[in-house]
Amino acid sequence: METSRQIAKDLLSIKAVFFRPQEPFTWASGIKSPVYCDNRLTLTAPEVRTHVEEGLAEIIRTYYPEAEVLMGTSTAGIAHAAITGHIMDLPMGYVRSGAKDHGRQNQIEGRLEPGQKVVVVEDLISTGGSVLEVVEVLRNAGAQVLGVASIFTYGMKKGLDRMAAANVENHSLTDFDEIAKVAAEEGYIPESDIEKLIAFRNNPSDESWIAK
Repeated sequence: METSRQIAKDLLSIKAVFFRPQEPFTWASGIKSPVYCDNRLTLTAPEVRTHVEEGLAEIIRTYYPEAEVLMGTSTAGIAHAAITGHIMDLPMGYVRSGAKDHGRQNQIEGRLEPGQKVVVVEDLISTGGSVLEVVEVLRNAGAQVLGVASIFTYGMKKGLDRMAAANVENHSLTDFDEIAKVAAEEGYIPESDIEKLIAFRNNPSDESWIAK
């Protein structure tokens, strides 16, 4: 079974990704969403966690073979960077959302030398804003950011455009389309809901999908 489908099945089975198009969730931005995603739940499901971390390691070996350091996003990417770093025998650290206001006032935690080749480990990508902030901090510190390895991406146009504009490559274990397809096949949602889900993915700010 290909990795994308396996991870999709895994995330659905532990409700890390949960579809509810009939009763949309409301994001902090106010956007109504038919999907809830919490990949932190993978950490408490050992078999799924193994699939995820081995999958991330394989992404890094395949697409970023020159990686010297893994850097997790704060906070969701930290554990995944640590476990994947352990599997690959690579050093890891993480990037805070802002510099500490005490001690050495670090924003990057862990040793990072200028010029080192870094892969950012992220749990999910929607509009790309948070992971691009991390990339910018690392680049400003002199790192050579090879790209991002993530568990799940929505594949939203805004996110894809922003990543491309910043010249940041991302490889995800699975994506929104794959999970929607598997959810229908496995009976989590009726096949008729896929149209709603894809309409949301294509334009999250347009809530007309709710009435479809």
